[in-house]
Amino acid sequence: MSWQMLHTMIRVGDLDKSIAFYTGLLGMTLLRRTDYPDGRFTLAFVGYGDEKSNTVLELTHNWDTPSYDLGNGFGHVALGVPDIYATCEQLAQAGAKITRPPGPMKHGSTVIAFIEDPDGYKIELIERKPA
Repeated sequence: MSWQMLHTMIRVGDLDKSIAFYTGLLGMTLLRRTDYPDGRFTLAFVGYGDEKSNTVLELTHNWDTPSYDLGNGFGHVALGVPDIYATCEQLAQAGAKITRPPGPMKHGSTVIAFIEDPDGYKIELIERKPA
């Protein structure tokens, strides 16, 4: 049997704001959005390609929960970008919260930065220069 990572799920307080962040600022596509009225929740899947061949992000919005305590167990979602300095400049101009400016990681040479989504989830940006 072949295993495949399908998605990571995070709970969000304002689904429209989260979709705008992931699609507008981070360039993902809204792949599908389904309301479940009997359960009072909505699932929205966003990503950089179809779910058959790409890992995506599931945004879960429970209609009666406006925000969540993020806790200390979840770390971050990581995205590869070709030019981290230009990316962070564009994100900052668009209003993204940059919590760690781009630069080499401590104890290494990989260039990283961190931003936060509207709910406070950490997104790590890792520079991946094109070959």
